Amino acid sequence: MTKKRGFASMDATRQREIASKGGRAAHQKGTAHEFTTEEARAAGRKGGQAAHSRGTAHRFTSEEARAAGRKGGRKARV
Repeated sequence: MTKKRGFASMDATRQREIASKGGRAAHQKGTAHEFTTEEARAAGRKGGQAAHSRGTAHRFTSEEARAAGRKGGRKARV
């Protein structure tokens, strides 16, 4: 059995705190990657295809899809 060391041995909350600091620092420094609309669309498509091929994708009802679209539309305009 292998013992967890370093980052892997920390609880999830501590890992998130450290990762968040790294992300903020990268953005301040100007070295963080920011997806273009097309890159984000391609990444989402790739993830969706992988989930569907594994059978782990969530199947939205039409009402769930409408609710998600409304929520996403409001967030983009803020």
